[in-house]
Amino acid sequence: MNLKLWISFGAAALATSAAAQDSNDLVLDGNAFLTEIAAPSHMENVDTIYSGWRFRTSETQALQSDDFDNPGMIFVDQAIDLWAKVDGSEGKSCASCHENVEDFAGLRPTLPRVEEGELVTMENIINECRTERMGAEPWKWSKGNMTAMTALIGLQSRGMPVNVAIDGDAAPFWEKGKELYYTRVGQLDMACSSCHEDNYGTMIRADHLSQGQINGFPTYRLKNAKLNSSHGRFKGCMTNIRATPFKEGGEEFKALELYLASRGEGLVVETPSVRN
Repeated sequence: MNLKLWISFGAAALATSAAAQDSNDLVLDGNAFLTEIAAPSHMENVDTIYSGWRFRTSETQALQSDDFDNPGMIFVDQAIDLWAKVDGSEGKSCASCHENVEDFAGLRPTLPRVEEGELVTMENIINECRTERMGAEPWKWSKGNMTAMTALIGLQSRGMPVNVAIDGDAAPFWEKGKELYYTRVGQLDMACSSCHEDNYGTMIRADHLSQGQINGFPTYRLKNAKLNSSHGRFKGCMTNIRATPFKEGGEEFKALELYLASRGEGLVVETPSVRN
């Protein structure tokens, strides 16, 4: 295990602010991370955006505030081993092409993004490397190896502000994601906005509804004791409102991921976060 991979983020990667030094801040290794910022201009109904960390209990916040207590780091440790593991017909590992995982600092805040006309996520990028370069089987979207690897790669950008492109080639995907966010579905006739825009801060099932920000994904949920992908959480939400979920990794959830990422513009990457 290389502990430096857990906590290696330079001063350039830290989103600190004199205005962000109160008790509401997430502090890691002595550095304050912004958990509140003015909403991006494209959001019409919300003035301020908040990290999901702000809606958690003090006990849960404490877990994320210390890498040695954060249970998500167990999976990061597993991913470090996977990084060096040879797999597939080409006899390669991730490390064969990418010697230092730290080189991926800055990737997580820009995803999803459009490549050759297609909206791609980190999971897409990982599986393309596995199938096209390693000759290995693709990993399933929300299973252990994939969420562990997305946590390791995402960790390299921890503290960097989310900044996805939503114009140009990305615009149609962003519009699709926005439409999905506000469309009521299921037997309960609810949309994402019903909870995460109209009622955030409200108690539900002994927990507070957050704004549904995804800057901390993959996130360790105490409820199921594992790392959860954003698409896995989308699926869970749709199931909870008695709707038929879209496919994890499908075009609908990728578009929704882009739109949600844009709603968190300026919040910083917290991967791996801890949530209830």
